[in-house]
Amino acid sequence: MTASFVTGLVALVGVVLGGWLSLHNQDRMWQREHTRQWRDIRLSVCNEFLAANRRYVAYVLDPNASITAVPHPREPGRLMPFFNESGRPYKEALEAGFTAMRLVTQRPETVRAGVSFVNCAREVAAARATLSEADIPSQAFEHLWIAEQNFINAVRSELGLQEMPRQP
Repeated sequence: MTASFVTGLVALVGVVLGGWLSLHNQDRMWQREHTRQWRDIRLSVCNEFLAANRRYVAYVLDPNASITAVPHPREPGRLMPFFNESGRPYKEALEAGFTAMRLVTQRPETVRAGVSFVNCAREVAAARATLSEADIPSQAFEHLWIAEQNFINAVRSELGLQEMPRQP
């Protein structure tokens, strides 16, 4: 009688332990899959944000672009660019990509780098409002490319990748 009780108890403990291990492994697999999916989402959204920023700047540099600029209501000395009908889709795509990036990124450093990147693109656009594409100060582009590099490195860090070396 005692032997059958012990055998039954060992079998029950084995079933409980096996069930717990199975549940634990499934939970770990789900967590890994969830992390991978969010990593893919972040990468896709940040890639689209980068592309929208590039298209925005490309439009700004188009000789036919019509851009106006007015003083920023909250930041003295800064101009806000406004586009005509043909430029509005570029501005809207940049703003949508910027919002999506802020929605899915986890680290404040990534958001700060994205804000700087957008501000630098707007600076180039505001300069283009009063200058030809050839006369935009090179410093504005230098700031833009540094901001882009900082954003890329912030995203890479968020994704667990090494920082890219600085471009000469």
